[in-house]
Amino acid sequence: MKHLHTRDGTALSRLTFGTMQFGGRADAAESRAMHDAARAAGVNHFDTAVRYTEGASEKLLGPMVAEERDAIYLATKVGYAGGAGRANILQQFDICRGQLGMDSVDLLYLHRWDADTPLEETFTTMARLQADGAIRHIGVSNYAAWQVMKAQAVCAALDTRIDVMQPMYNLVKRQAEVEILPMAADQGIQVCSYSPLGGGLLTGKYARGETGRLSEDKMYAARYGRDWMHDAGAALADIAAEVGTDAATLAVAWVAAHPTAPSPIVSARSVAQLDPSLAANAFQMTQDLYDRITALSPTPPPATDRLEEA
Repeated sequence: MKHLHTRDGTALSRLTFGTMQFGGRADAAESRAMHDAARAAGVNHFDTAVRYTEGASEKLLGPMVAEERDAIYLATKVGYAGGAGRANILQQFDICRGQLGMDSVDLLYLHRWDADTPLEETFTTMARLQADGAIRHIGVSNYAAWQVMKAQAVCAALDTRIDVMQPMYNLVKRQAEVEILPMAADQGIQVCSYSPLGGGLLTGKYARGETGRLSEDKMYAARYGRDWMHDAGAALADIAAEVGTDAATLAVAWVAAHPTAPSPIVSARSVAQLDPSLAANAFQMTQDLYDRITALSPTPPPATDRLEEA
């Protein structure tokens, strides 16, 4: 992934593995099995956060990563709760280090925008962690493009930069195409996008009448509650059946095939559920198939809203 690499100099994998379900829907044994499956598929970038599954995610992932520390690019996040002030960043990052059993990580994200804290305070804190060797790279998650650019200017004055950003992006959530992906490409910021399967909507299971996050979690039900989204999920499953693969494989491969080369963050609660996403790593997406999948959902208008120029 562009200028990013593991500590031993290896380029980052096309896919990122998200451990949000470690210690939650996935117990310790299943978490270990998914980690091993991801490694076997060539994934070397692992993503977690300080409060994923009340800290269990980091506690489970840390010892796994420690076995081959220099070969793994490890990312975590702070500041989802409590803001992005200096004290909260440092306190939560100390919790991260304790839970992971590590003194440092490769990438530390600010989990979301904090409008109440001066950016100078936030990024001076991040720059100090970087200068001290506690983190290698600075990332931001759930920021709008203008927020990234505002923060990037502050970072430049501190002689550092935002290297990675983490937005939501999938076939039925395409807002990132308007400003985030072009901005990131322009700035040389790597995009690691989450929810490539749309909370499971793009796996085809809801079209088959199965249950999951969308039927059990109010947040996901609201996020993916539009009829056209479910229609797109069903149509993607039809295309997958036609080409002889899994809908999840197509959904993840479609994200990775965007011209700006985002890295989809894949996740699951079991190896069986994870395998179709990992298969996207080797899937050959043709331009015709990419265009056909893209046509299943509305392309968002350009930022200027001048459709005649799109």
